Amino acid sequence: MKKVKFLSLLVAAMFSLSFVKAQTADEIAAKYVDAIGGAANWKKVNSIVQTGTMSVQGADVSVVRTVVNNKGSRQDISLMGMNGYMIITPTEGWNFMPFQGQTAPEAMTADDVKESQDELDAQGSLVDYKAKGHTVELLGKEDVDGTECYKLKVSLKSGRSETMYIDAKTFSLVKVSTVRKANGQEMEFTTSFSNYQKLPEGIVIPMSISVPLGPGFSADFSVTKVEVNKAIDESIFKPAK
Repeated sequence: MKKVKFLSLLVAAMFSLSFVKAQTADEIAAKYVDAIGGAANWKKVNSIVQTGTMSVQGADVSVVRTVVNNKGSRQDISLMGMNGYMIITPTEGWNFMPFQGQTAPEAMTADDVKESQDELDAQGSLVDYKAKGHTVELLGKEDVDGTECYKLKVSLKSGRSETMYIDAKTFSLVKVSTVRKANGQEMEFTTSFSNYQKLPEGIVIPMSISVPLGPGFSADFSVTKVEVNKAIDESIFKPAK
């Protein structure tokens, strides 16, 4: 009887522990959303346009990122007098990078389009994440360049996952790591965030972003302008003919 009672207590304790972990992950996700302006404000975001610059190997690059929630994402890139773009929609995607030798837009593969679907979320993966079909898991804490962070694994509905490092004090996002395919191989890419600013719409976004451009190679993107709920002509989500 003692052994049976011990086993039952052990099972109960294990169940209780897993429940606490789940609650903790939910709590951290909720505090993060609060830190970036709250779910109510973010749910009002139907479109967002971010304009900025970065330096890549000494060359100045201008970037405009436009997202219409769940409808389309487009990045316009200007480099060395040439203009390129990357477009994602729920069903198709295109790349046109003339500075990489392309002479015409190229359609993305079905796998690449599927892997990029999370880019259509203008509000962020943790805003109303359960309704979106995502799940979160707390992986503990980790030091990121002297900042104690919660390590949160976000399993996205698309099948992709990302690891978010959230400041344990401010609950702002410090960095996010994700595994993507590059040149046929799976590689980890890390994006870092800083210089958060609150916009008139009540949402808070990072104005400095370290963007991965390849394995072990990144560039600092400085956001100079943000437009929220600007009217967007959805024809921009089709390649130029």
